[in-house]
Amino acid sequence: MARRCRRLRTDAEGAVLKERAKVVAYWVWTTDLVLTTLAFLLAWWIRSQLGPHLAPSLFPTELYPLTRYLGLLPLVLAIWTFLLVAREAYTSRRTVALSHEVWQVVQVAGAGTLTLAAAGWLLRLDFVSRPFLILFGTIDLALLVAEKVALRLFARHVRRRGYNYRTLLIVGINPRSEEVARIIQLHPHWGLKLLGFVAPNGEFPEQVLGLPVLGSADDLPRILQDEVVDEVIFVLSRRQLEEFEESFLLCSELGIRARVALYFPHMKARVVLEELEGIPLLTFTNTPGAPFPTFVKRLLDLSVSLTGLIVLSPVLLATALLIAVSSRGPVLYRQVRCGLNGRRFTLYKFRTMVEGADAQLDAVAHLNEVSGPAFKARRDPRVTWVGRVLRRLSIDELPQLVNVLRGQMSLVGPRPPLPDEVARYERWQLRRLSMKPGLTGLWQVSGRAGLDDFDRWIALDLAYIDQWSLWLDLKILLKTIPAVLSARGAA
Repeated sequence: MARRCRRLRTDAEGAVLKERAKVVAYWVWTTDLVLTTLAFLLAWWIRSQLGPHLAPSLFPTELYPLTRYLGLLPLVLAIWTFLLVAREAYTSRRTVALSHEVWQVVQVAGAGTLTLAAAGWLLRLDFVSRPFLILFGTIDLALLVAEKVALRLFARHVRRRGYNYRTLLIVGINPRSEEVARIIQLHPHWGLKLLGFVAPNGEFPEQVLGLPVLGSADDLPRILQDEVVDEVIFVLSRRQLEEFEESFLLCSELGIRARVALYFPHMKARVVLEELEGIPLLTFTNTPGAPFPTFVKRLLDLSVSLTGLIVLSPVLLATALLIAVSSRGPVLYRQVRCGLNGRRFTLYKFRTMVEGADAQLDAVAHLNEVSGPAFKARRDPRVTWVGRVLRRLSIDELPQLVNVLRGQMSLVGPRPPLPDEVARYERWQLRRLSMKPGLTGLWQVSGRAGLDDFDRWIALDLAYIDQWSLWLDLKILLKTIPAVLSARGAA
C-alpha cells in the first residue's frame, strides 16, 4: 500500500509539474504581449510628445494620431507571438543560460522590427516611420530582457526556499555520470534535486559523491515505486544501452521522463537529436545548424550582394572597360571551385592575368610561397599591371557577389578551393568544405598572403566553422574593410 501511495504521489506531482509549466508559459506569454504593447505605446509617446522638443532635427515632423497606430498593434502582437514561439521561448528548460534567453529576445526584437518595417513598406503604411520602429524595437528589447532577468531572479528565490524543483535519479556509475552529478550540484538554481545513483548489475559502492547508491538495475522498478522521481538520466556506455531497454520502457509506462547521456570521448562535433518519420536520428555536426541564425545569414547574403552589385555597378563597369583595353582576353575569369561539401560551381573574378595563364602554372610553380596544395605568389609574372592594382584593392573579387546572390557562396566563410587542391587535402583538412565558402574570412583579416603556412590557413578556417555566429561574421566583415584599404598581405 505504501508503494502504491508513493506511485500515486509521483504521478500526481508529475501531472502538477506539467500543468504548472503550462500555466507559467501562458503567463510569460501574456506578460510578453503586455510589455510589447507598452513598448509600442511608449515609442509613440516619446516620438510624438518628447521627440520634437528634445531632438527636433531627428524628429522634424509631427506623428500621426495614436488611433492610426492602434490598428497596427494586432499585427505587431501576432508577429511577436509567432517569433517567440518559433524560438521556443515558452519551452520549459531549466538548464538554459540567461545569456541564451537574452539572445532569443534580441533575435525576436530584431527580426520583428525588420518584419514590421517590411510589412509597412509592402502595405504602404506611410505612418510607420523608421524613428518610430527604432524606438519601439529598442524599448521592447529592454523591457523583455528586464522581464527575463526578473523571472530568473524570482525562480532562484523560489527554489532556494525549496519549491519548484524536480527530483532526479542517475542510472550508471562511471566518470561521466559523476560529471553529470557535479554539474547539477554546481547549479542549484536549476531546481534539480539529485536523489542518488542506480548502479548496473553487480557490486556497487554505498555512496558516490556523497549521494546514496539506491540499488542496481534490477532494483530500478522498486526504486521508482518507493521514491518520488520526476526524471531519470541514464549515463551508460553504448554497450549497456541495449541491456537497459526494459528500464526505458518502465519509465515510459510510469510517465517518468527519461534522458540518455551519450558519451563519445573522441567526438568534437555537436550532437543534435532529430526525427525521420518517427525514427530518432542522432546527428553529429560541426557546422552551424540552428535554422534562425543560418536563415539570417542567408538573408544578409542576399541583401548585401544585391545591394552591392547595384551600388558598385559603376566600379564594375569601369573595371571591365580597363581590363578590356589593357590586355587581350575576356574581362571575367571563370574557374571551377569546390563549395559546400565539395559541390562544384563556377567562380567569377575579374581577369588579372594574361590570357592562357593556367597553362603556364607549371612554369611558375617554383615561385609558390604557401606550403601545401595551394598556390600563392606575390611576384607572379602572369599578373598584368592592371591585375596588380585590382588584386591590391581586392576589386578582382567583386564579381563573386554574383556567386553569393546565387547561393553558391556566402559573404563570410572559408575561401573556395580548386578541385585539384581538394584532391591533395589530408582527411582533417576536408572539414573546411563543411561550410559554404565566402568572399572573406579569418584568413583574409589575418594578413592573407602573409600567412604562408597552409596548415595555419586551414586551422583559421576550421576555427571559424567551430565558433561561427552572426556576431563573428559581423566582426570579420568590419575587419575586412581596413584590411582591404591597407592592402594588408594582398598577393
